[in-house]
Amino acid sequence: MSVAIDVRDLFRVHQTPEGDAAALQGLSLTVREHEVVTVLGPSGSGKSTFLRILAGLDRPSAGTVHVFGVELGKLPTADVARYRTRTVGYADQHYARALSPELTARELVALELGLAGRTPAERVCRADELLERVGLDDKRNAHPAELSGGEQQRVAVAASLAHRPRLFLADEPTGELDAASATRVYETIGELVRSERCTAVIVSHDPESATIADRIVRIRDGRVSEETARGAGGEESIVVGRGGWLRLPEELLRRSGIRTHAAARLEGRGIVVSATTQEEDVQEAAAPIVEAPRATTVVAETRSLRKVYGTGPTERAAVDRLGARFRSSSLTAVTGPSGSGKTTLLQLLAGLELPTDGDVLVLGTDVARLDRAARARFRRDHVGYVGQQAGLVPALSALENVELALAVRGRPPDGARETLVAVGLEDRVEQHVSRLSTGERGRVAIARALAARPELLLADEPTSRLDQGNALAVGALFVRLARELGTAVVCATHDPLLIEQADEVLRLG
Repeated sequence: MSVAIDVRDLFRVHQTPEGDAAALQGLSLTVREHEVVTVLGPSGSGKSTFLRILAGLDRPSAGTVHVFGVELGKLPTADVARYRTRTVGYADQHYARALSPELTARELVALELGLAGRTPAERVCRADELLERVGLDDKRNAHPAELSGGEQQRVAVAASLAHRPRLFLADEPTGELDAASATRVYETIGELVRSERCTAVIVSHDPESATIADRIVRIRDGRVSEETARGAGGEESIVVGRGGWLRLPEELLRRSGIRTHAAARLEGRGIVVSATTQEEDVQEAAAPIVEAPRATTVVAETRSLRKVYGTGPTERAAVDRLGARFRSSSLTAVTGPSGSGKTTLLQLLAGLELPTDGDVLVLGTDVARLDRAARARFRRDHVGYVGQQAGLVPALSALENVELALAVRGRPPDGARETLVAVGLEDRVEQHVSRLSTGERGRVAIARALAARPELLLADEPTSRLDQGNALAVGALFVRLARELGTAVVCATHDPLLIEQADEVLRLG
């Protein structure tokens, strides 16, 4: 089987006023034609940058990238555009942005073919074929707003493959979906790319993406650290880089108790790595935390809450007669399949949407009865909101974004830096958010909401683009905020790592 992608010593360095930031640091990888490769790695490891370079959306700083024999770094701009439209099918993590709301599913899938000059009959035939294969033939005339998140993503995948590209690229394709919808999307991708005989590279932090892969590659610190081929006994091969460096799996390090220092010795033909004496002393000194009983009060409450979108045949109740209470000093996980009303509930609690019927009480105030300006003032004083889109100012640093949010609330900037450190961004505090990864931007948005110490914190899928380690850390941070400050934390989520840490679980749908 011939080589489709050959990457050698790839570097991508972003130059900023705060200094150079290296997203990729000598990455080398080969992908065979028709192979499906899943690239896993923590937030900020360089996964999305690598995919953007393969898609021709970014240029290497050093090294070479050959795709089907063409060196992308030397292509003129016009040839790069042709490469993207003819060779590449790209499914972005923000799939809703790729779906024009005024077009039907059939029109969305056929759009790329229309730009390529295909006849109307050819466009309709191909679109209907793909929609049938992704299980949406009965939704061909539906608009994006009438589809669930999983259905929208399947339409986006079908649209990216409509022009029969040789290379399919997907960036976190299920980051905003519940587990069942994510599984269906991965099954759709696996079936389509193999039947279309594509070479595929799927970037994710979700281990579920590995189920459709021929090979799993892990990236850490901008380099390939491990590789696993399906059918090879499941044993991971750790990549040894130049100079003898290697990256050990974080899960093994956690289980062994190794944190900052390790000892290594040779035993026969093997190398044994173990915790040092000082690491063991730290472990022995650690004492379990015993929580005192917590007194709680109701911070927010919904009574017979109803929110309806559309009218007539398109009428849909996103939230229907919901009664719920959210208490201080508690983390509540709101779960349910995509389209079950999780986001709508958070927007109603924040006063960003008004109910069709029923009551929304926050700190005893009926939010729905306030006018728009009064709702904005109430949010400023009492509510923190983390949406699915970070909504940061790209020209400002991470620290400046948090300080700006505090200034808008009339709060001093004290604690902004500490909050960023708490979400694991101690090395990125001064970096412009335009240079941060998607997961890092999400953590800045969380820090921005946390810094104001609100009585009610609402977070919509806060761990959807985070790796397991950072997802656990964010969950622990929410729990600590609730315990120490008495905040009522409400998270709309399908992440089992976050649900496990919740005090209460509210299931919708």
